[in-house]
Amino acid sequence: MASAEQQCAQEPIRFPGSIQPHGFLLIMDAATLVITQASQNVSDWLGVDYQRLVETHFGQWVDTASPGAVTRLAGDYAEPHHLGTVLLRHADGSAPRFEWVAHRLNDQVIAEFEPAEEGAEQAFSTMYPLVRTFVNKLHDAKDIQTMCALAVSEVKRMTGYGRVLAYRFDEDDHGHVIAEEADDGYARYLDLHFPASDIPRQARELYVLNRIRVIQDASYQASLILPAAHPRTGAPLDLSFAMLRSVSPIHLQYMKNMGTLASMSLSIVINNRLWGLISCHDHQATPVRFHVRTGCELLGNILSLQIEAKEAHDVATRMLTQRQQVVRILSTMADRDGVNEGLLAVPEVLLHFANANGAAIVSASGIDLIGDTPPLATIKSLVAWLAQKTEHEIYTTDCISRDLPDALDMPDRIGGLMAVSISELHNHYLIWFRQETTRTVNWAGEPVKQTAARAGVQTLNPRTSFATWQQTLRGNCPRWLETEIEGALELRSAVLGIVLRKAEELAQLADDLKKSNRELEAFSYSVSHDLRAPLRHIASYAELMIDTEHGKLTERGQHFLDNIADSSRFAGQLVDNLLMFSQLGRSVIRLGEVNVNELIETIRHEMQPDYQDRQIKWHVQPLGRVRADGTFLHLALRNLIANAIKYTRTRELACIEIGARHEDARDVLYVKDNGVGFDMQYVGKLFGVFQRLHRMEDFEGTGIGLANVRRIVERHHGQTWAEGEPDAGATFFIALPRPGIGTAKRKQDHAKTDPAG
Repeated sequence: MASAEQQCAQEPIRFPGSIQPHGFLLIMDAATLVITQASQNVSDWLGVDYQRLVETHFGQWVDTASPGAVTRLAGDYAEPHHLGTVLLRHADGSAPRFEWVAHRLNDQVIAEFEPAEEGAEQAFSTMYPLVRTFVNKLHDAKDIQTMCALAVSEVKRMTGYGRVLAYRFDEDDHGHVIAEEADDGYARYLDLHFPASDIPRQARELYVLNRIRVIQDASYQASLILPAAHPRTGAPLDLSFAMLRSVSPIHLQYMKNMGTLASMSLSIVINNRLWGLISCHDHQATPVRFHVRTGCELLGNILSLQIEAKEAHDVATRMLTQRQQVVRILSTMADRDGVNEGLLAVPEVLLHFANANGAAIVSASGIDLIGDTPPLATIKSLVAWLAQKTEHEIYTTDCISRDLPDALDMPDRIGGLMAVSISELHNHYLIWFRQETTRTVNWAGEPVKQTAARAGVQTLNPRTSFATWQQTLRGNCPRWLETEIEGALELRSAVLGIVLRKAEELAQLADDLKKSNRELEAFSYSVSHDLRAPLRHIASYAELMIDTEHGKLTERGQHFLDNIADSSRFAGQLVDNLLMFSQLGRSVIRLGEVNVNELIETIRHEMQPDYQDRQIKWHVQPLGRVRADGTFLHLALRNLIANAIKYTRTRELACIEIGARHEDARDVLYVKDNGVGFDMQYVGKLFGVFQRLHRMEDFEGTGIGLANVRRIVERHHGQTWAEGEPDAGATFFIALPRPGIGTAKRKQDHAKTDPAG
């Protein structure tokens, strides 16, 4: 069973099969002008039955005093066109005068006739000064509401209706009365709202096509179109453009419920959309002559053009302001390294750009908040939810409680948001938030249509009450304007352009750095290789002199000789390490399966002379196997273990733990000690070349060991990091990718688990 609303939507308002009786209708073949159909009430106007007209030529019913009337039908009029006045033959021999309009529909001509007043031909000449005065007033109007008030006043003066009002439709097609003039005894509706259901969708479409509708008497008896179907096609007659078209019985009852017997509606159409209506009402049946209707229709069209121009001007002004804000934002970003840094430098511009109360900048460096926003944890959940909507560059909602999942747990004060993606690869967003607004809407009656069941069928009844009915709306924010959405997309394109440019600059810089690194590696290899032999000679001769000449020297000379020997040995060790560091970037990695426990035992055995006189408690866990270059992994772990031995020598009992954890994406090895540790604020220096956190006098070393470790691990596409606390020990980690895990996946998992990032 169709619902009452569905019945309303399916009502054949374009094919009513009848007209209002204050005029009559003739339908002719466009090629021959032979009459094919007529309204039944033609007998009331011409004194002949419709059957006498059908199959006759229209010209034989035109009085000789109207020369050229037939030729006027030759025009190809898609919409009703006024053809002036015409004298038609009456059965009693008279020739009454009619105003007539005609339009073509496919191969038919639909002609409408209404009785003409005396002086009808001259009446149109009076319209020009009226319209000219109205246009001059419109030019002086400062806003749309004033324009509508002027139109309401002019239409009321021209027509004499008891009440004339103008209302505009919102985004949900609810009508809001913004101007009104009414005589005493009429209900007032200024600032009240009418629900969208009062005007069904198909009626709105018809208002766009035919911009004036007149009902002279809501109690009229409709006059049928006969025959009901076209004799040749068998189709009902489409009366969409007919001025005499009969209207829905439901609407007639709606008028009576409102206390209205006569009405006229003028459509305000902007960009082919029904923007609003000028609606006229009267308690009594009220005829409106053709020239008055024509003047009102012209007035409505002029009003539509003026409103369109005003809105276009307002949109252009907003877009200009937004572009100025975009330029300011981009110029600030261009002077800084990151997107978030540039946006944070102009927080008030970023908020004003979208008329927002708060904003979040989600980038690679984290989430930065401006103004009134949800908590950080909620925004992280929101970003994860937005990432699932990968097909959208922008997402907007003016009601978070309606459109977002409850799991996001947004604060009640946040009513809506607009989020735009600023990366093609990552979940980076600009998100604006608007606060909830609470507003009260005054309706002209409760906005619900009534239904009644009759014989198992639901019948739609129009509203019977138009008394003020108040509704409080919560949880929403003002809707995001098209200009705001377009501005956000324009900002997105500009940001992506800046990001791309910076990425290209970084790529060029990376190429330059690679070239420099290769040159430095070649230089360090040559220098360290060439220095190796002379330094060894110096060290050897120093040792030889100590063995043979030491006793012959003074104490001061012996001291100098010992310093030469120590320095030459340290220099040799430094050169060896530099040579190794340069070779690490050039050597080929040969991956294989490495038994880490066996490797650790080998390293401990090699280094036993370095700690044989100390108390060290070793904790070596089952370490399993990893995929790596065994030689290089041996060197990396040896460096870490050597550091653990060195930096625990101040402890009476040194504790060194070597462990592992095996994850889906990688194998993590670590070396932990209870030595001197380090301050985490300096952790970034640990793995740099020649970077030291302790004095050389306290702990010897060249400052290259950890740099070698990082280079080895990076050659394996792994990561290194460290954790420490002063005087409480340190832990060094090596993470190696497991077989079958892609680079992108490894980086993603590392970002989740690596506390150092």
